[in-house]
Formats: sequence, C-alpha cells, structure tokens
Amino acid sequence: MKKPKLELDEPQPKKIVRADKAPTEGYSLVVDGHFKSHHDTVEAAEEAGMALKNRYQMLQIQVYDAVTKTRSMIEWPAPV
Repeated sequence: MKKPKLELDEPQPKKIVRADKAPTEGYSLVVDGHFKSHHDTVEAAEEAGMALKNRYQMLQIQVYDAVTKTRSMIEWPAPV
C-alpha cells in the first residue's frame, strides 16, 4: 500500500542579501566596515544603529543610503 504524498505550500524564495556587496535600495547598517542589517527607512536604520551603539560604544556604526551611496556616522551619546 502506498503512502499518500503530502503536499506542502512552496516556501517563498528568501531575499538574499550579501554582506560583501552594497545594497541597491533602502538603508543599511555598516558596523566596523561590514554591511549588517537592511532597513526600509532611515529612521529605522538610525534607531537600530543607536540601540547597538548604546550597547557597544566601541563599535563604529554608520547608516548607508543606497540611493545616494553615502554613509552617515552614528554618534554616541546621541546629540541633543
């Protein structure tokens, strides 16, 4: 007797982000010269960068803007 074949929904292909290539859209965190996380808005990237900087002050953290291809440094403590 044959076993019934289970049909599973096909998983959506994952968006592959390479750490050695600059992204082409959105904003990314650059930690000590390496691309780490990707964000849709600059506010989200700055918030994630500041959370990291608050925890590990020794890291050099930048926000990379893929459209203008510029980087801005996350300063600690946050400017008031």
